[in-house]
Amino acid sequence: MFGKSFMGLAAGVLTIVGALNWGLIGVGVFLNRDLNVVRMIVGSMPAAEAIVYILVGLGAIWVIFESMRR
Repeated sequence: MFGKSFMGLAAGVLTIVGALNWGLIGVGVFLNRDLNVVRMIVGSMPAAEAIVYILVGLGAIWVIFESMRR
């Protein structure tokens, strides 16, 4: 699905985590709650939260390029 390499698997997992997090953020808007799972996990560390989002973005880029190679 995401390639047989470790990088492919890691990128796929990060992309799924990011997509689920954004989905929960959207649901949280309607429920008037903060359902940002990344923020729940890293707490009040904005730098750590930013690093997680950067990794998710890089994972998505990896998945896009891998899907274009096939």
